[in-house]
Amino acid sequence: MLAMEYRGPKRIRVTQKPMPEILHPEDAIVRVTRSCICGSDLHLYNGNVPDTRVGQTFGHEFTGVVEEIGSEVTKLKVGDNVLVPFNIACGKCIFCKQGLFGNCHEGSPQATAAGGFFGYSHITGGYDGGQAEYVRVPYANVSPTVIPPGMDIEDAVLLTDVVPTGYQAAEMGGIQTGDTVVVFGAGPVGIMAARCAWLFGAGRVIIIDKEDYRLEFARNYSKCEAYNFQEIGDPVLFIKKQTDWIGADVCIDAVGAEAAGNALQTITGRKMLLQAGSATAVHWAINAVRKGGVVSIVGVYGPTDNLVPIGNVLNKGITIRANQTAVKRHLPRLIKHVQNGVLNPKGLITHRLALEDVADGYRMFSAKLDNCIKTVLIPSTAGM
Repeated sequence: MLAMEYRGPKRIRVTQKPMPEILHPEDAIVRVTRSCICGSDLHLYNGNVPDTRVGQTFGHEFTGVVEEIGSEVTKLKVGDNVLVPFNIACGKCIFCKQGLFGNCHEGSPQATAAGGFFGYSHITGGYDGGQAEYVRVPYANVSPTVIPPGMDIEDAVLLTDVVPTGYQAAEMGGIQTGDTVVVFGAGPVGIMAARCAWLFGAGRVIIIDKEDYRLEFARNYSKCEAYNFQEIGDPVLFIKKQTDWIGADVCIDAVGAEAAGNALQTITGRKMLLQAGSATAVHWAINAVRKGGVVSIVGVYGPTDNLVPIGNVLNKGITIRANQTAVKRHLPRLIKHVQNGVLNPKGLITHRLALEDVADGYRMFSAKLDNCIKTVLIPSTAGM
């Protein structure tokens, strides 16, 4: 089968790889119909995530058709059209029973922190992902969800990560009616977080980024204020001025390890890799939120140390909430939001490419070319 293959930082190719096989009675084999390139994939592509190994296939956002099932799979049948959450969750461990599907203790048993994810580094289990024609899906009785009749497949593929992650970012903020919410990062997740903040009762939503085309997209899609941090001076001071010197009620870090805006963070976190990514957005969020406010973190960082102002967290009485998204927990509500027209996931998609053109997709997304917000990959075997 054709699949994307990682060859080292900024080096990927499409190659022939062996077909995946059933390795456990609860496995399924899925023929991919759509997959995406995610901002989190860029951390891998750029070499910022530990233990990303040559030969791995990326892609944690995909839909597909069930081609084969293991002997103990009872909740799917061959021919089902499914969306597959990025979490690999057993459904039985102490964390899955609490609905923490992003923290499953079995999906990545050698990791003390991260759960198992499709198409990410070996710190999340080393599973091959969906930027391929076929994928092996473990624990097929748990997370894969049959796409409702009539749902657009491009809406469905964004329910595997972007929509739930943006929604959980807003949920973790504990937004109260009338709150001012600031989102750092106008990538797809940040744009969705800004959109979802309104669902929780926000009275004002602000998004901060440095790319004008992304900010314009956010204004139109999320109906929020949008500002370029290269034009407003110190973003923390700007937010304070915007909020009568109190600070935002909720700040969301939707950037993660490759945040720009601070030379020291960039050098130590992105160039020299002395910390687990540039923590610029975390700094801004902690310092821009009001006393007693909430910082919600969904931007991806590595599992090692970061330089963050923990003293300010203590002295301001800030609540920090952060996690990998428990996609399965949110799906029932989000599917209804899509069906009712409350959310329009496919509206984020700006580019559609053949799987064979995945390298071009990564270069375009990484270099922020052609006003790229979200790219969908379509294998020739998709059949739809």
